[in-house]
Amino acid sequence: MAAWTEDELNSIGAAGELQLRSCRRDGTLRSPVTMWVAREGDDLYVRAFRGPDGAWYRGARTRHEGHISAGGVDKDVAFVEEPDSGVNDKIDDAYRAKYRRYGAQYLDPMLAAAARAATIRLVPRTAGA
Repeated sequence: MAAWTEDELNSIGAAGELQLRSCRRDGTLRSPVTMWVAREGDDLYVRAFRGPDGAWYRGARTRHEGHISAGGVDKDVAFVEEPDSGVNDKIDDAYRAKYRRYGAQYLDPMLAAAARAATIRLVPRTAGA
């Protein structure tokens, strides 16, 4: 799989929100969903606010690929499920640092067990991959 460039990581990591469109079974893109994105090292992560039962998360699991837009970057991506990843504590820290201004009402659900179980790593895809 392809890797993020440093410019892409910086731009997407600094963006307040990300637009995510998952692929349907027929390969067409679903409507975009606005979400938070966290950077940890050379990886980017998103979580489902409502956990594994969230509609966008279920859609993302259909084909494990889609498209994202954030920070001026538009990219086709693969969705890699990482619900029990050892990196979840670091993702929690990244969410706290980046989104604490939104308060507990919005931040706490993103740190809860359900959201952690619906953690997806975004991996860039190359054309035809």
